[in-house]
Amino acid sequence: MTLRVNRLTILCAAAAMRLAAHDVITTKLTWSRDISRVFARRCVSCHGAGASIPLTTYEQARPWAVDIKEQVLSRAMPPWGAVKGFGDLSPDRALSQEEMLMIAAWVIGGAPEGDPALGPKSIVAPSGKAAAPQRRAIEIDGETTLAHAMVATGLCPLTAAESSKITALLPDGSVIPLVWLYKYDPAMKLTYSFARPIALPAGTKIRASSPVRFALTAPSRER
Repeated sequence: MTLRVNRLTILCAAAAMRLAAHDVITTKLTWSRDISRVFARRCVSCHGAGASIPLTTYEQARPWAVDIKEQVLSRAMPPWGAVKGFGDLSPDRALSQEEMLMIAAWVIGGAPEGDPALGPKSIVAPSGKAAAPQRRAIEIDGETTLAHAMVATGLCPLTAAESSKITALLPDGSVIPLVWLYKYDPAMKLTYSFARPIALPAGTKIRASSPVRFALTAPSRER
């Protein structure tokens, strides 16, 4: 009798271990239909097939699911260094709030694969147009008032910024949001291009909400 009980205990324990090895699925979001498309837009430019941590397939991404969620919610990934929606940037590689919540909900819900037939035919980094030549027109340390009118095409941070909103206060009192730097690391060496050139008249005050040095770019004079 004791032997039979011990065998039953072992079988029950083994069954419990097999069940524990599988996550309970509590979400309708799937890799194939939903998450793979977000990764295609935001992640595979750095995490393509040849990367040290490729994220182009479910098998590649699934082991990193929890880490991905934490990196996304802290805005450490993708490494963009600016808050989406503040200023009109192109391209804007930051995850939207909806995309962040989608990834988090997928991971918390068990990170299911779904039907592979619903996935994109391939996940490749989107190709972008070559940027027009730019030059650093003026360097600003926190705040300045423009002595001359200029057309700004982008903004290039030169120092680290934990959180700094950079705006342009025009002489007529209107305010143009330029870039909200958030956890910006100078090692990124990014220039944030405006979706459209911004005409800034003389007397415009360019200022940052916290100390940071940056440059405004303008079209290159070279032909």
